[in-house]
Amino acid sequence: PFKPPIKPESPLGQLLTRKGVKFSHSLAGPRRSFNASAGARRTFAAYPGLVDDKYLKTPESFQATIAFMAEHRATAVLRTPSKESAAKAMEAAINGGFKLCEFTLTTPGCLDVLADFRKMYDGKTMVGCGTVMTVDDAKRAMDAGAQFIIAPILVPEVVSWCRQRNIVICPGTQTPTEAYTAFQAGAPIQKIFPGVAAGHMWIKAVSAALPMLSLMPTSGVDLDNAGEYLKAGAFGVGLVAPLFPPDAVASGNWDAITANAVKVIGNVKAAGPMKK
Repeated sequence: PFKPPIKPESPLGQLLTRKGVKFSHSLAGPRRSFNASAGARRTFAAYPGLVDDKYLKTPESFQATIAFMAEHRATAVLRTPSKESAAKAMEAAINGGFKLCEFTLTTPGCLDVLADFRKMYDGKTMVGCGTVMTVDDAKRAMDAGAQFIIAPILVPEVVSWCRQRNIVICPGTQTPTEAYTAFQAGAPIQKIFPGVAAGHMWIKAVSAALPMLSLMPTSGVDLDNAGEYLKAGAFGVGLVAPLFPPDAVASGNWDAITANAVKVIGNVKAAGPMKK
């Protein structure tokens, strides 16, 4: 769990300063297109050991990642049976307009492909890693160049590890209670997985009751209804099988995937920017 922040001007803060402990800036700042929890805004002064942590990102990097995700709103979520098909399928989605890409650890060679795409598309797209279940998974993903982390379930220690290091983490939740628990733990975005009854109307109801949440449904989102989820208040959406039909991946029909991407990105753009 997060510890209370230590203020530099406090007696304890002054003592730590004399001992050479460096204080980083607070994460509190102007709101952009999401609401940070109290835990997410706490300073890293309570974690002086993180100053030299190789996984530590800046608050500015965290905010920039959130802003990019809020701008583009749709993530291509890829699971394929082979490393070769993963690269070609994701390239087809990017050609169709996707700017957010997620490679899941269930795909063979996932981290190698992720690393390649980070090099090829750095600055043009953001590349994340999905199905992250442990802190070790998160470390391997970051070593490969992941810019955000996605999980199918809520693992508090993974959320804490990421949040303490300014790494954007989106854990899987299904109920309002789970989504709020993830938010309180420091997750800036809450993935809704698997699909929920009532679809985008569920998103609308929960977003109205809990406006501090930033919900991102995946399962249940398709080429036609993606825009409806966004209009209903979703922070973003994830496209899996509807974007990457298994038969298209198996047959190497990359043009079909590009066409799917063009269609869904058109609907996403028509939904407009975040209104939070």
